[in-house]
Amino acid sequence: MSSGFKPGRNGGVIAAFEAAEVSLLRSLVSMMLGIVSPGQTSDDPLERALGIGDTAVPSDPVLARLFPSAYEDEKDSAEFRRYTEATLRDGKRADAQTVFDTAEPGHAELTAEQAQAWLRSLNDVRLTLGIKLDVTEEVHDEIAMMSEDDPRYPAYVTYDWLTYLQDSLVRALW
Repeated sequence: MSSGFKPGRNGGVIAAFEAAEVSLLRSLVSMMLGIVSPGQTSDDPLERALGIGDTAVPSDPVLARLFPSAYEDEKDSAEFRRYTEATLRDGKRADAQTVFDTAEPGHAELTAEQAQAWLRSLNDVRLTLGIKLDVTEEVHDEIAMMSEDDPRYPAYVTYDWLTYLQDSLVRALW
């Protein structure tokens, strides 16, 4: 298993990944690329060019978690979503693509910008997996008590591994 991230040069980070870990990471960020498809924009060419999109709160719980309402007031939240969600989706896709493109077996050195993209993308993947698994604060206790034969076990261990990677990346960056 990966030893996590270590500080690198000029604000970058260094990590070493096994081929299976890279395969898993690429699979997870590919899933994110599918989930966070480009946002719906208006038929109006100017609105489309500016990324002005839909105002509806996503009905999918994963998308609702990735793109939460910014305000309690529905009207204010809809207006904010209209002007930001398409751009936020583009950013999440770019971050996932960065992970996909830079995850390599063996020694990997990421620039500071790539490391920040990894941090955001790992967070998105963890949020997605956490929603799908209905993760609670007791996740570590659940994993400790779970049999390795439990069909949920690989997904929970993956969630735990992503948590470890994200934590080591935060520590390497700061």
